[in-house]
Amino acid sequence: MAARWPVFLSLQGYQRGWLRPDVLAGLTVWAVLVPEALAYASIAGVPPVTGLYAAVPALILYALAGSSRHLVVGPMSATAALSAAIVTPLAGADGGRYLALSTVLALATGVAGLLAGLARLGFVAAFISEPVLKGFIVGLAFTIIIGQVPKLLGIDKHAGNFFEQAWGVLSGLGETQWRTAFLGVSSLAVVLGLKRWLPLVPGSLLAVLLGIVAVGVFGLDDKGVDIVGHIDAGLPSVGLPGGVDFHDYLDLLGPAVGVLLIGFAEGLGAAKTYAAKAGYRVDANRELLGLGAANLGSGLASGMVVNGSLSKTAVNGSAGAKTQVSGLVVAALTVLTLLLLTGLFERLPEATLAGVVIAAVIELVDIAALRRLYRVWTDRLGAIYGRSARADFLAALAAMAGVLLFDTLPGLLIGIGVSMLLLVYRTSRPHVAPLVKQGTLWLDADRHPQPRQRPDLLVVRVESGLYFANADHVRDRIEHLCTARTTLVVLDAETSPTIDVTAAAMLTDLRDTLARRGVDFRIARSIGQFGDELGAAKSGTPLGVYPTVTAAIADLPGDPAQGN
Repeated sequence: MAARWPVFLSLQGYQRGWLRPDVLAGLTVWAVLVPEALAYASIAGVPPVTGLYAAVPALILYALAGSSRHLVVGPMSATAALSAAIVTPLAGADGGRYLALSTVLALATGVAGLLAGLARLGFVAAFISEPVLKGFIVGLAFTIIIGQVPKLLGIDKHAGNFFEQAWGVLSGLGETQWRTAFLGVSSLAVVLGLKRWLPLVPGSLLAVLLGIVAVGVFGLDDKGVDIVGHIDAGLPSVGLPGGVDFHDYLDLLGPAVGVLLIGFAEGLGAAKTYAAKAGYRVDANRELLGLGAANLGSGLASGMVVNGSLSKTAVNGSAGAKTQVSGLVVAALTVLTLLLLTGLFERLPEATLAGVVIAAVIELVDIAALRRLYRVWTDRLGAIYGRSARADFLAALAAMAGVLLFDTLPGLLIGIGVSMLLLVYRTSRPHVAPLVKQGTLWLDADRHPQPRQRPDLLVVRVESGLYFANADHVRDRIEHLCTARTTLVVLDAETSPTIDVTAAAMLTDLRDTLARRGVDFRIARSIGQFGDELGAAKSGTPLGVYPTVTAAIADLPGDPAQGN
Protein backbone atom coordinates (compact mmCIF):
# COMPACT_ATOMS: atom_id res chain seq x y z
CA MET A 1 0.00 0.00 0.00
CA ALA A 2 2.73 2.43 1.02
CA ALA A 3 4.74 1.63 -2.10
CA ARG A 4 1.73 2.30 -4.33
CA TRP A 5 0.90 5.61 -2.67
CA PRO A 6 3.76 6.77 -0.45
CA VAL A 7 2.21 10.10 0.61
CA PHE A 8 -0.99 11.11 2.43
CA LEU A 9 -1.38 7.56 3.73
CA SER A 10 -4.30 8.44 6.01
CA LEU A 11 -6.37 9.62 3.04
CA GLN A 12 -6.35 6.27 1.26
CA GLY A 13 -9.88 4.97 0.81
CA TYR A 14 -11.34 8.27 2.02
CA GLN A 15 -15.11 8.17 2.49
CA ARG A 16 -17.48 11.07 1.96
CA GLY A 17 -19.04 10.54 5.39
CA TRP A 18 -15.72 11.29 7.07
CA LEU A 19 -15.59 14.89 5.83
CA ARG A 20 -17.98 16.36 8.40
CA PRO A 21 -16.28 14.86 11.50
CA ASP A 22 -12.86 15.78 10.09
CA VAL A 23 -13.92 19.42 9.56
CA LEU A 24 -15.51 19.67 13.01
CA ALA A 25 -12.42 18.15 14.60
CA GLY A 26 -10.25 20.63 12.68
CA LEU A 27 -12.28 23.56 14.01
CA THR A 28 -11.98 22.23 17.56
CA VAL A 29 -8.22 21.69 17.33
CA TRP A 30 -7.73 25.15 15.78
CA ALA A 31 -9.44 26.74 18.79
CA VAL A 32 -6.86 25.08 21.03
CA LEU A 33 -3.82 25.32 18.75
CA VAL A 34 -3.78 29.07 18.14
CA PRO A 35 -3.45 30.25 21.77
CA GLU A 36 -1.14 27.34 22.64
CA ALA A 37 1.10 28.00 19.61
CA LEU A 38 1.47 31.61 20.77
CA ALA A 39 2.22 30.40 24.28
CA TYR A 40 4.76 27.77 23.29
CA ALA A 41 6.58 30.30 21.13
CA SER A 42 7.02 32.40 24.27
CA ILE A 43 8.51 29.33 26.02
CA ALA A 44 11.01 29.04 23.14
CA GLY A 45 11.86 32.73 23.58
CA VAL A 46 10.74 33.77 20.09
CA PRO A 47 7.93 36.15 18.99
CA PRO A 48 4.48 34.57 19.53
CA VAL A 49 3.62 34.62 15.83
CA THR A 50 6.52 32.19 15.24
CA GLY A 51 4.34 29.46 16.70
CA LEU A 52 1.69 30.08 14.04
CA TYR A 53 4.34 30.20 11.31
CA ALA A 54 5.54 26.78 12.44
CA ALA A 55 2.10 25.19 12.70
CA VAL A 56 1.00 25.61 9.08
CA PRO A 57 3.78 23.73 7.24
CA ALA A 58 4.10 21.23 10.10
CA LEU A 59 0.45 20.20 9.81
CA ILE A 60 0.57 19.93 6.02
CA LEU A 61 3.88 18.10 5.72
CA TYR A 62 3.15 15.66 8.52
CA ALA A 63 -0.15 14.77 6.81
CA LEU A 64 1.88 14.16 3.65
CA ALA A 65 4.66 12.01 5.15
CA GLY A 66 3.43 10.61 8.49
CA SER A 67 1.52 7.41 9.19
CA SER A 68 -0.94 8.46 11.92
CA ARG A 69 -4.50 9.46 11.08
CA HIS A 70 -4.92 11.42 14.31
CA LEU A 71 -1.59 12.93 15.37
CA VAL A 72 -1.51 16.74 15.49
CA VAL A 73 1.95 18.23 14.95
CA GLY A 74 2.92 21.73 16.01
CA PRO A 75 4.86 23.71 18.64
CA MET A 76 4.99 21.87 21.98
CA SER A 77 6.17 22.70 25.46
CA ALA A 78 8.94 20.08 25.76
CA THR A 79 10.71 20.87 22.50
CA ALA A 80 10.07 24.61 22.91
CA ALA A 81 11.82 24.58 26.29
CA LEU A 82 14.64 22.49 24.87
CA SER A 83 14.98 24.93 21.97
CA ALA A 84 15.36 27.82 24.39
CA ALA A 85 17.96 25.91 26.44
CA ILE A 86 20.00 25.15 23.30
CA VAL A 87 19.81 28.53 21.59
CA THR A 88 20.23 30.87 24.59
CA PRO A 89 23.96 30.26 25.21
CA LEU A 90 24.72 30.52 21.49
CA ALA A 91 22.77 33.71 20.78
CA GLY A 92 23.46 35.70 23.93
CA ALA A 93 21.55 38.98 24.03
CA ASP A 94 21.21 39.29 20.25
CA GLY A 95 17.46 38.93 19.61
CA GLY A 96 17.79 38.69 15.83
CA ARG A 97 20.41 35.96 16.06
CA TYR A 98 18.32 34.17 18.67
CA LEU A 99 15.36 33.97 16.29
CA ALA A 100 17.55 32.90 13.39
CA LEU A 101 19.21 30.13 15.42
CA SER A 102 15.80 28.90 16.61
CA THR A 103 14.83 28.53 12.97
CA VAL A 104 18.14 26.83 12.16
CA LEU A 105 17.47 24.35 14.98
CA ALA A 106 14.15 23.46 13.35
CA LEU A 107 15.90 22.95 10.01
CA ALA A 108 18.62 20.79 11.58
CA THR A 109 15.97 18.74 13.41
CA GLY A 110 14.14 18.28 10.12
CA VAL A 111 17.24 17.05 8.32
CA ALA A 112 18.07 14.70 11.20
CA GLY A 113 14.53 13.31 11.16
CA LEU A 114 14.52 12.69 7.42
CA LEU A 115 17.92 10.98 7.54
CA ALA A 116 16.85 8.85 10.51
CA GLY A 117 13.63 7.85 8.77
CA LEU A 118 15.41 6.92 5.53
CA ALA A 119 17.95 4.92 7.56
CA ARG A 120 15.03 3.14 9.32
CA LEU A 121 16.15 4.12 12.80
CA GLY A 122 12.67 4.01 14.31
CA PHE A 123 13.79 1.22 16.64
CA VAL A 124 15.78 3.82 18.64
CA ALA A 125 12.57 4.76 20.46
CA ALA A 126 12.83 1.45 22.31
CA PHE A 127 15.86 2.77 24.20
CA ILE A 128 13.85 5.49 25.93
CA SER A 129 11.89 3.62 28.55
CA GLU A 130 8.43 4.77 29.55
CA PRO A 131 9.56 5.55 33.15
CA VAL A 132 12.45 7.70 31.88
CA LEU A 133 10.10 9.59 29.57
CA LYS A 134 7.60 10.01 32.40
CA GLY A 135 10.22 11.42 34.78
CA PHE A 136 11.58 13.68 32.05
CA ILE A 137 8.13 15.08 31.26
CA VAL A 138 7.29 15.66 34.93
CA GLY A 139 10.57 17.51 35.45
CA LEU A 140 10.06 19.52 32.29
CA ALA A 141 6.51 20.42 33.34
CA PHE A 142 7.78 21.74 36.69
CA THR A 143 10.46 23.78 34.89
CA ILE A 144 7.98 25.27 32.44
CA ILE A 145 5.49 26.13 35.18
CA ILE A 146 8.04 27.90 37.38
CA GLY A 147 9.28 29.77 34.31
CA GLN A 148 5.77 31.10 33.62
CA VAL A 149 4.88 32.11 37.18
CA PRO A 150 6.72 35.48 36.96
CA LYS A 151 4.59 36.43 33.93
CA LEU A 152 1.50 35.20 35.76
CA LEU A 153 2.23 37.48 38.74
CA GLY A 154 3.95 40.38 37.00
CA ILE A 155 7.33 39.95 38.75
CA ASP A 156 10.88 39.71 37.44
CA LYS A 157 12.08 36.32 36.25
CA HIS A 158 15.33 34.87 37.62
CA ALA A 159 17.71 32.78 35.53
CA GLY A 160 19.01 29.35 36.53
CA ASN A 161 17.65 25.90 37.18
CA PHE A 162 14.25 25.08 38.64
CA PHE A 163 15.28 25.66 42.25
CA GLU A 164 16.99 28.96 41.50
CA GLN A 165 13.92 30.18 39.61
CA ALA A 166 11.63 28.99 42.41
CA TRP A 167 13.70 30.96 44.94
CA GLY A 168 13.47 33.98 42.65
CA VAL A 169 9.66 33.68 42.63
CA LEU A 170 9.47 33.38 46.42
CA SER A 171 11.79 36.33 46.99
CA GLY A 172 9.87 38.47 44.49
CA LEU A 173 6.33 37.86 45.78
CA GLY A 174 6.35 41.24 47.49
CA GLU A 175 6.58 42.90 44.06
CA THR A 176 3.49 41.17 42.64
CA GLN A 177 1.34 43.44 40.42
CA TRP A 178 -2.20 42.73 41.57
CA ARG A 179 -3.88 43.50 38.21
CA THR A 180 -1.52 41.18 36.36
CA ALA A 181 -1.85 38.47 39.02
CA PHE A 182 -5.64 38.69 39.05
CA LEU A 183 -5.82 38.43 35.27
CA GLY A 184 -3.31 35.57 35.11
CA VAL A 185 -4.86 33.51 37.91
CA SER A 186 -8.36 34.11 36.52
CA SER A 187 -7.24 32.93 33.08
CA LEU A 188 -5.70 29.83 34.63
CA ALA A 189 -8.92 29.14 36.55
CA VAL A 190 -11.04 29.52 33.40
CA VAL A 191 -8.96 27.01 31.43
CA LEU A 192 -8.77 24.46 34.26
CA GLY A 193 -12.42 24.90 35.21
CA LEU A 194 -13.71 24.41 31.68
CA LYS A 195 -11.40 21.43 31.17
CA ARG A 196 -12.86 19.90 34.34
CA TRP A 197 -16.56 20.66 33.93
CA LEU A 198 -17.13 21.65 30.26
CA PRO A 199 -14.40 19.84 28.32
CA LEU A 200 -16.07 20.44 24.95
CA VAL A 201 -15.61 24.22 25.34
CA PRO A 202 -12.15 25.40 24.13
CA GLY A 203 -11.01 26.87 27.43
CA SER A 204 -7.70 28.20 26.09
CA LEU A 205 -9.42 30.19 23.35
CA LEU A 206 -12.08 31.50 25.73
CA ALA A 207 -9.45 32.61 28.26
CA VAL A 208 -7.52 34.38 25.51
CA LEU A 209 -10.63 36.19 24.26
CA LEU A 210 -11.61 37.23 27.80
CA GLY A 211 -8.09 38.51 28.45
CA ILE A 212 -8.14 40.56 25.23
CA VAL A 213 -11.56 41.99 26.12
CA ALA A 214 -10.38 42.88 29.64
CA VAL A 215 -7.38 44.78 28.26
CA GLY A 216 -9.57 46.66 25.79
CA VAL A 217 -12.37 47.53 28.22
CA PHE A 218 -10.26 48.50 31.24
CA GLY A 219 -7.16 49.77 29.47
CA LEU A 220 -4.98 47.38 31.46
CA ASP A 221 -2.03 47.83 29.10
CA ASP A 222 -1.79 51.44 30.32
CA LYS A 223 -1.87 50.28 33.96
CA GLY A 224 1.20 48.07 33.97
CA VAL A 225 -0.20 44.84 32.48
CA ASP A 226 2.17 43.51 29.80
CA ILE A 227 0.63 42.47 26.49
CA VAL A 228 1.95 40.49 23.53
CA GLY A 229 2.28 43.61 21.40
CA HIS A 230 2.70 43.89 17.66
CA ILE A 231 2.26 40.69 15.63
CA ASP A 232 3.21 40.80 11.97
CA ALA A 233 0.16 40.10 9.84
CA GLY A 234 0.41 37.97 6.74
CA LEU A 235 2.28 34.85 5.83
CA PRO A 236 5.95 34.32 6.71
CA SER A 237 8.81 34.63 4.29
CA VAL A 238 9.98 31.29 2.91
CA GLY A 239 13.67 30.38 2.76
CA LEU A 240 16.75 29.97 4.89
CA PRO A 241 17.22 32.41 7.78
CA GLY A 242 19.68 35.23 7.39
CA GLY A 243 22.50 36.19 9.70
CA VAL A 244 23.83 32.66 10.17
CA ASP A 245 26.55 30.67 8.46
CA PHE A 246 27.34 27.03 7.78
CA HIS A 247 29.10 26.61 11.14
CA ASP A 248 25.87 27.47 12.95
CA TYR A 249 24.13 24.60 11.18
CA LEU A 250 26.95 22.24 12.18
CA ASP A 251 26.90 23.47 15.79
CA LEU A 252 23.17 22.82 16.06
CA LEU A 253 23.10 19.45 14.30
CA GLY A 254 24.14 17.56 17.45
CA PRO A 255 21.60 19.26 19.75
CA ALA A 256 18.99 18.76 17.01
CA VAL A 257 19.34 15.00 17.48
CA GLY A 258 18.33 15.46 21.13
CA VAL A 259 15.33 17.57 20.09
CA LEU A 260 14.38 14.93 17.54
CA LEU A 261 14.67 12.16 20.12
CA ILE A 262 12.36 13.90 22.58
CA GLY A 263 9.85 14.98 19.94
CA PHE A 264 9.84 11.54 18.32
CA ALA A 265 9.29 9.73 21.62
CA GLU A 266 6.41 12.00 22.68
CA GLY A 267 4.76 12.03 19.25
CA LEU A 268 5.09 8.28 18.72
CA GLY A 269 3.47 7.63 22.08
CA ALA A 270 0.48 9.80 21.15
CA ALA A 271 0.23 8.27 17.66
CA LYS A 272 0.28 4.71 19.00
CA THR A 273 -2.33 5.50 21.64
CA TYR A 274 -4.92 6.64 19.11
CA ALA A 275 -3.93 4.11 16.47
CA ALA A 276 -4.72 1.36 18.99
CA LYS A 277 -8.13 2.91 19.70
CA ALA A 278 -8.97 3.18 16.00
CA GLY A 279 -7.59 -0.24 15.04
CA TYR A 280 -4.67 0.63 12.79
CA ARG A 281 -0.90 0.68 13.16
CA VAL A 282 1.69 3.42 12.87
CA ASP A 283 5.13 2.99 11.33
CA ALA A 284 7.96 4.34 13.51
CA ASN A 285 10.12 5.03 10.46
CA ARG A 286 7.30 6.92 8.73
CA GLU A 287 6.86 8.91 11.94
CA LEU A 288 10.50 9.95 11.76
CA LEU A 289 9.97 11.03 8.15
CA GLY A 290 6.81 12.92 9.09
CA LEU A 291 8.48 14.67 12.02
CA GLY A 292 11.52 15.49 9.89
CA ALA A 293 9.40 16.93 7.08
CA ALA A 294 7.34 18.96 9.57
CA ASN A 295 10.43 20.52 11.16
CA LEU A 296 12.06 21.19 7.81
CA GLY A 297 8.92 22.95 6.59
CA SER A 298 8.68 24.92 9.83
CA GLY A 299 12.29 26.08 9.53
CA LEU A 300 11.85 27.13 5.91
CA ALA A 301 8.75 29.13 6.95
CA SER A 302 10.57 31.09 9.72
CA GLY A 303 9.12 28.79 12.37
CA MET A 304 10.41 26.86 15.37
CA VAL A 305 10.84 23.20 16.32
CA VAL A 306 7.66 21.11 16.32
CA ASN A 307 6.57 17.65 17.36
CA GLY A 308 3.49 15.53 17.89
CA SER A 309 1.17 16.78 20.62
CA LEU A 310 -0.54 14.34 22.99
CA SER A 311 -3.02 16.95 24.26
CA LYS A 312 -4.08 18.24 20.84
CA THR A 313 -4.17 14.71 19.43
CA ALA A 314 -6.54 13.84 22.28
CA VAL A 315 -8.73 16.81 21.30
CA ASN A 316 -8.60 15.70 17.68
CA GLY A 317 -9.56 12.12 18.49
CA SER A 318 -12.33 13.00 20.93
CA ALA A 319 -13.81 15.45 18.38
CA GLY A 320 -14.26 12.55 15.94
CA ALA A 321 -11.38 12.98 13.47
CA LYS A 322 -11.05 10.15 10.96
CA THR A 323 -8.00 11.21 8.94
CA GLN A 324 -5.39 13.92 8.52
CA VAL A 325 -7.99 16.04 6.71
CA SER A 326 -8.64 17.48 10.18
CA GLY A 327 -4.99 18.60 10.33
CA LEU A 328 -5.27 20.19 6.88
CA VAL A 329 -8.38 22.07 8.08
CA VAL A 330 -6.40 23.35 11.09
CA ALA A 331 -3.62 24.51 8.75
CA ALA A 332 -6.13 26.40 6.55
CA LEU A 333 -7.73 28.08 9.56
CA THR A 334 -4.31 29.06 10.91
CA VAL A 335 -3.50 30.71 7.56
CA LEU A 336 -6.73 32.72 7.89
CA THR A 337 -5.67 33.68 11.42
CA LEU A 338 -2.33 34.98 10.12
CA LEU A 339 -4.03 36.95 7.37
CA LEU A 340 -6.99 38.39 9.26
CA LEU A 341 -6.81 37.91 13.04
CA THR A 342 -3.30 38.82 14.19
CA GLY A 343 -4.44 42.29 15.24
CA LEU A 344 -6.86 40.68 17.67
CA PHE A 345 -4.11 38.80 19.46
CA GLU A 346 -1.83 41.85 19.80
CA ARG A 347 -3.69 42.89 22.97
CA LEU A 348 -3.38 39.45 24.52
CA PRO A 349 -2.04 39.83 28.10
CA GLU A 350 1.21 38.01 28.85
CA ALA A 351 -0.36 36.87 32.13
CA THR A 352 -3.20 35.17 30.24
CA LEU A 353 -0.69 33.52 27.94
CA ALA A 354 1.18 32.26 31.01
CA GLY A 355 -2.07 30.90 32.42
CA VAL A 356 -2.73 29.01 29.19
CA VAL A 357 0.77 27.53 29.25
CA ILE A 358 0.52 26.45 32.89
CA ALA A 359 -2.90 24.90 32.30
CA ALA A 360 -1.56 23.03 29.28
CA VAL A 361 1.39 21.49 31.11
CA ILE A 362 0.02 21.05 34.64
CA GLU A 363 -1.68 17.81 33.60
CA LEU A 364 1.77 16.47 32.74
CA VAL A 365 2.78 16.59 36.41
CA ASP A 366 1.79 12.95 36.86
CA ILE A 367 2.84 12.28 40.44
CA ALA A 368 0.43 9.34 40.57
CA ALA A 369 2.46 7.59 37.86
CA LEU A 370 5.64 8.07 39.89
CA ARG A 371 3.91 6.59 42.95
CA ARG A 372 2.86 3.58 40.89
CA LEU A 373 6.47 3.07 39.81
CA TYR A 374 7.60 3.30 43.44
CA ARG A 375 5.11 0.62 44.47
CA VAL A 376 6.65 -1.89 42.03
CA TRP A 377 8.42 -3.71 44.86
CA THR A 378 8.32 -6.98 46.78
CA ASP A 379 10.45 -8.27 49.62
CA ARG A 380 11.78 -10.99 47.32
CA LEU A 381 12.82 -8.46 44.66
CA GLY A 382 14.44 -6.38 47.37
CA ALA A 383 16.38 -9.38 48.63
CA ILE A 384 17.67 -10.13 45.12
CA TYR A 385 18.43 -6.66 43.78
CA GLY A 386 18.53 -4.39 46.83
CA ARG A 387 17.58 -0.78 46.13
CA SER A 388 17.87 -1.37 42.39
CA ALA A 389 14.68 -3.45 42.65
CA ARG A 390 12.88 -0.15 42.04
CA ALA A 391 14.84 0.37 38.82
CA ASP A 392 11.99 2.02 36.88
CA PHE A 393 11.24 4.47 39.69
CA LEU A 394 14.93 5.33 40.10
CA ALA A 395 15.30 5.93 36.35
CA ALA A 396 12.25 8.21 36.33
CA LEU A 397 13.52 10.06 39.40
CA ALA A 398 16.96 10.50 37.81
CA ALA A 399 15.46 11.97 34.64
CA MET A 400 13.24 14.35 36.63
CA ALA A 401 16.07 15.45 38.92
CA GLY A 402 18.38 15.88 35.94
CA VAL A 403 15.91 18.23 34.27
CA LEU A 404 15.30 20.22 37.47
CA LEU A 405 18.99 20.56 38.32
CA PHE A 406 20.78 20.74 34.98
CA ASP A 407 18.47 21.20 31.97
CA THR A 408 16.22 19.36 29.56
CA LEU A 409 18.62 17.45 27.32
CA PRO A 410 21.09 16.61 30.14
CA GLY A 411 18.11 15.43 32.19
CA LEU A 412 16.97 13.06 29.44
CA LEU A 413 20.49 11.72 28.95
CA ILE A 414 20.89 11.25 32.71
CA GLY A 415 17.64 9.31 32.83
CA ILE A 416 18.63 7.09 29.91
CA GLY A 417 22.10 6.56 31.42
CA VAL A 418 20.74 5.61 34.85
CA SER A 419 18.17 3.30 33.23
CA MET A 420 20.89 1.51 31.27
CA LEU A 421 23.18 1.35 34.32
CA LEU A 422 20.45 -0.21 36.45
CA LEU A 423 19.65 -2.67 33.67
CA VAL A 424 23.30 -3.73 33.49
CA TYR A 425 23.53 -3.91 37.29
CA ARG A 426 20.45 -6.12 37.57
CA THR A 427 21.57 -8.44 34.80
CA SER A 428 24.99 -8.65 36.45
CA ARG A 429 23.36 -9.99 39.63
CA PRO A 430 20.66 -12.38 38.39
CA HIS A 431 18.66 -14.58 40.72
CA VAL A 432 20.24 -18.04 40.97
CA ALA A 433 17.43 -20.19 42.32
CA PRO A 434 17.82 -23.64 43.89
CA LEU A 435 15.04 -25.91 42.61
CA VAL A 436 12.85 -28.59 44.13
CA LYS A 437 10.65 -31.10 42.35
CA GLN A 438 6.86 -30.95 42.54
CA GLY A 439 5.28 -33.65 40.44
CA THR A 440 6.98 -33.36 37.06
CA LEU A 441 8.08 -29.75 37.56
CA TRP A 442 11.24 -28.26 39.03
CA LEU A 443 10.32 -25.08 40.91
CA ASP A 444 12.07 -22.32 42.87
CA ALA A 445 12.69 -23.71 46.37
CA ASP A 446 12.24 -20.25 47.92
CA ARG A 447 8.78 -19.89 46.42
CA HIS A 448 7.76 -23.51 46.92
CA PRO A 449 9.37 -24.67 50.18
CA GLN A 450 9.40 -28.41 50.73
CA PRO A 451 9.84 -30.29 54.02
CA ARG A 452 12.61 -32.49 52.62
CA GLN A 453 15.49 -31.76 50.23
CA ARG A 454 17.97 -34.35 48.99
CA PRO A 455 21.34 -33.18 50.42
CA ASP A 456 23.57 -34.66 47.68
CA LEU A 457 21.70 -32.99 44.78
CA LEU A 458 21.62 -29.31 43.82
CA VAL A 459 19.49 -28.24 40.86
CA VAL A 460 19.70 -24.52 40.04
CA ARG A 461 18.52 -22.14 37.38
CA VAL A 462 19.73 -18.66 36.48
CA GLU A 463 16.93 -16.21 35.68
CA SER A 464 18.96 -14.41 33.01
CA GLY A 465 21.19 -14.97 30.06
CA LEU A 466 24.80 -15.70 30.97
CA TYR A 467 27.45 -13.24 29.86
CA PHE A 468 30.66 -11.61 30.96
CA ALA A 469 29.05 -9.19 33.43
CA ASN A 470 27.28 -11.84 35.51
CA ALA A 471 29.56 -14.86 35.05
CA ASP A 472 31.46 -14.37 38.33
CA HIS A 473 28.27 -13.73 40.31
CA VAL A 474 26.64 -16.90 38.96
CA ARG A 475 29.72 -18.99 39.75
CA ASP A 476 30.01 -17.60 43.29
CA ARG A 477 26.32 -18.18 43.94
CA ILE A 478 26.38 -21.81 42.74
CA GLU A 479 29.49 -22.55 44.81
CA HIS A 480 27.82 -20.95 47.83
CA LEU A 481 24.73 -23.16 47.43
CA CYS A 482 26.83 -26.32 47.42
CA THR A 483 27.25 -28.09 50.78
CA ALA A 484 29.73 -30.63 52.03
CA ARG A 485 27.29 -33.40 51.09
CA THR A 486 26.60 -32.22 47.50
CA THR A 487 27.74 -34.73 44.85
CA LEU A 488 25.86 -33.45 41.77
CA VAL A 489 25.03 -29.95 40.53
CA VAL A 490 22.62 -29.57 37.62
CA LEU A 491 22.17 -26.21 35.88
CA ASP A 492 18.68 -26.01 34.40
CA ALA A 493 19.39 -23.71 31.45
CA GLU A 494 15.79 -23.30 30.30
CA THR A 495 15.63 -19.75 31.73
CA SER A 496 19.02 -18.76 30.26
CA PRO A 497 18.39 -18.11 26.56
CA THR A 498 21.91 -16.88 25.74
CA ILE A 499 25.52 -17.35 26.78
CA ASP A 500 28.79 -15.73 25.66
CA VAL A 501 32.37 -16.99 25.51
CA THR A 502 33.25 -15.63 28.96
CA ALA A 503 30.29 -17.38 30.60
CA ALA A 504 30.99 -20.61 28.71
CA ALA A 505 34.57 -20.57 30.01
CA MET A 506 33.22 -19.87 33.50
CA LEU A 507 31.00 -22.98 33.37
CA THR A 508 33.92 -25.12 32.26
CA ASP A 509 36.07 -23.72 35.06
CA LEU A 510 33.23 -24.25 37.54
CA ARG A 511 32.93 -27.85 36.39
CA ASP A 512 36.66 -28.39 36.99
CA THR A 513 36.58 -26.67 40.38
CA LEU A 514 33.63 -28.74 41.56
CA ALA A 515 35.24 -31.91 40.23
CA ARG A 516 38.22 -31.36 42.52
CA ARG A 517 35.74 -31.38 45.41
CA GLY A 518 34.17 -34.60 44.17
CA VAL A 519 31.11 -32.86 42.75
CA ASP A 520 29.81 -33.57 39.26
CA PHE A 521 28.44 -30.66 37.18
CA ARG A 522 25.89 -31.04 34.39
CA ILE A 523 23.65 -28.85 32.22
CA ALA A 524 20.04 -29.66 31.39
CA ARG A 525 17.59 -28.19 28.87
CA SER A 526 19.99 -25.90 27.01
CA ILE A 527 17.56 -24.19 24.66
CA GLY A 528 17.99 -22.11 21.53
CA GLN A 529 21.00 -19.85 21.40
CA PHE A 530 22.37 -21.15 24.71
CA GLY A 531 23.04 -24.58 23.23
CA ASP A 532 24.33 -23.16 19.94
CA GLU A 533 26.72 -20.72 21.60
CA LEU A 534 27.86 -23.20 24.25
CA GLY A 535 28.78 -25.69 21.55
CA ALA A 536 30.47 -23.06 19.41
CA ALA A 537 32.56 -21.76 22.32
CA LYS A 538 34.33 -25.14 22.70
CA SER A 539 36.02 -24.13 25.94
CA GLY A 540 38.07 -27.18 27.09
CA THR A 541 36.50 -30.61 27.52
CA PRO A 542 32.82 -30.53 26.48
CA LEU A 543 30.35 -30.08 29.32
CA GLY A 544 27.78 -32.75 30.01
CA VAL A 545 24.50 -31.55 28.45
CA TYR A 546 21.21 -33.43 28.95
CA PRO A 547 17.76 -32.91 27.42
CA THR A 548 15.97 -32.81 30.80
CA VAL A 549 16.77 -32.50 34.49
CA THR A 550 15.46 -36.03 35.00
CA ALA A 551 17.94 -37.35 32.43
CA ALA A 552 20.78 -35.42 34.06
CA ILE A 553 20.15 -37.06 37.46
CA ALA A 554 19.13 -40.51 36.20
CA ASP A 555 22.37 -42.19 37.29
CA LEU A 556 22.38 -40.63 40.76
CA PRO A 557 22.16 -43.43 43.37
CA GLY A 558 18.71 -43.74 44.86
CA ASP A 559 15.54 -42.00 43.69
CA PRO A 560 16.03 -38.22 43.55
CA ALA A 561 12.30 -37.65 43.68
CA GLN A 562 12.20 -39.16 47.14
CA GLY A 563 14.42 -36.47 48.51
CA ASN A 564 12.30 -33.46 47.58
